Amino acid sequence: MSRVWKSEMMMQKWVILLLALILPVAALGQHKPAGGGGGAKPSTNTGARSSGGARPSGGASHAASRPAQSHTQAARPSGGASHAASRPAQSHTQASRPAAGGTHAAGGNRPAAGGNRPAAGGNRPTTAGGNRPAAGGNRPAAGGNRPAAGGNRPTAGGNRPTAGGNRPAGRSTPAGRNVSLKGGGRANLRPNGSVRSIDRGGMHIERGMHGGRTVVTHHNGATIVSHGRGGYVQRAYMTRGGRTFVSRTFVSGGVVHVGVYRSYFFGGVGYYGWYPGFWYHPGFYAWGWNPWPGPVYWGVGAWGWGGPWWGFYGGWWNPYPSYAAPYFWLTDYLIAQSLQAAYAARAEANAEAAADASSAPPPADSGAAPAASGAVTLTPEVKEAIAQEVKAQLAAQQAQAQSGGGGAAPAAAPQTASASGGDLPPALNPAQRTFVVDTPVTAVADGQECGLTSGDVLTRLGDTPDENQTVSVSVAASQKSDCAPGQTVAVKVDDLQEMYNHFSESLSNGMGELAKKQGTGGMPAAPDTGTTASDVPTPQADPNAAADLSAQQQQANQVESQVKQETAAGGGS
Repeated sequence: MSRVWKSEMMMQKWVILLLALILPVAALGQHKPAGGGGGAKPSTNTGARSSGGARPSGGASHAASRPAQSHTQAARPSGGASHAASRPAQSHTQASRPAAGGTHAAGGNRPAAGGNRPAAGGNRPTTAGGNRPAAGGNRPAAGGNRPAAGGNRPTAGGNRPTAGGNRPAGRSTPAGRNVSLKGGGRANLRPNGSVRSIDRGGMHIERGMHGGRTVVTHHNGATIVSHGRGGYVQRAYMTRGGRTFVSRTFVSGGVVHVGVYRSYFFGGVGYYGWYPGFWYHPGFYAWGWNPWPGPVYWGVGAWGWGGPWWGFYGGWWNPYPSYAAPYFWLTDYLIAQSLQAAYAARAEANAEAAADASSAPPPADSGAAPAASGAVTLTPEVKEAIAQEVKAQLAAQQAQAQSGGGGAAPAAAPQTASASGGDLPPALNPAQRTFVVDTPVTAVADGQECGLTSGDVLTRLGDTPDENQTVSVSVAASQKSDCAPGQTVAVKVDDLQEMYNHFSESLSNGMGELAKKQGTGGMPAAPDTGTTASDVPTPQADPNAAADLSAQQQQANQVESQVKQETAAGGGS
């Protein structure tokens, strides 16, 4: 028995010894990292950085075979670990990252398809692996608040950027070739061989994209300008207050009227701005640009609109259903006047084309830019831009009337010195951006031509004329077959100046109609419609204007006929 007891005691000692050896080894195995050898990995800032986010201040972040992620986050909480084995790529936009152990709900704040780009207007996240910015920098996502190419610029209808931005119109010289004429002078031909312009014997002739003709001659101290079957004769008139004024006698359809224009000399080029022959009393201008007590309803019958022009443009322009202020009434008046003139010019050009045997449709290679291809309308935004221009001019004329006249033309640019010398004409006034086309104009976009007709609306982008005396404009609204809306084109400063002149004179005529109709048909009465004579009185009409314009037209017909025959026969060089 003593021997048995001794054996049992020996076995117990061996068991205790074995346990003493096994237990520490087992305990050590439980503390070993899952990745294999080495001790416990310290929980310091040596973990992987979250791509695009702030580096965590504590806790480890492990990612075995984890693809790159992209996050945009305001603050990442400290502490806690984030584990993801073979986790697919994700893109999140989040205010704060959840604590360790949290999950991202499927379909949460993930942006639309298209990659790791943030929501519209946000900053593009950085790439995986650190705070290095992504290619392209802080470019916003497509459809975000990225401005149009060229920068933010005001357009007709507000400060919304439009196609084209401040991007220049490109080459402002249209495609074509110059030829020297046998009888002297030169002509410029379009790529399809049609005549674009002729200079011969002191006469300059231009043919527009829609066939309209402009002729300019200088004879015996007078400048004679004709557009189609109408035109004017300009002569020096008087100098007052250090400023030079000229007179223009207009003849159109047998109707004669006279206007005064102030001379501007800027950048070595002369311009002429319309100058009023009289001023209304300041109270009438103030009444014109302030709201009425209530809406005024003035239907088509009250306007007296109708006839072919009304039906032709009915789908393009819609008058206001009611008028909250006189300047809205004047806006519809001005648009209607422009469209009536456009219809008359179109009919005249069609008649000339029908009578011209050589007016066959041009071939495809005509050097023409894309035109508006479908039915377009004068949008409310563009009408609002015109209305605001009317309001601004009325306020400027009120200030002018209060000062007794004798200053710059209404709404003209301040008289400031410039590097090129002279005064800024109203066409280049930084505050003057919206222009309504009054007569057919040919614009150029990167060497290609397109036409503009009466009623089209432009927004001037450029302030400095180029070597061709053109500036970039954006087409805010146009009619079918004209330059496409949103297109950036080059237009001559002189053409913009004539648009301004026509706009200002038409506004004065509209104020005359408003003075007649105020207090009738539900329109509130104006406080004072009296007038005061301008400091520059209106001159007498030139008695020879009609004869001079007629003689010019006949001479231009002969010159064009000779040039067409010569160029068609391969003459010139």
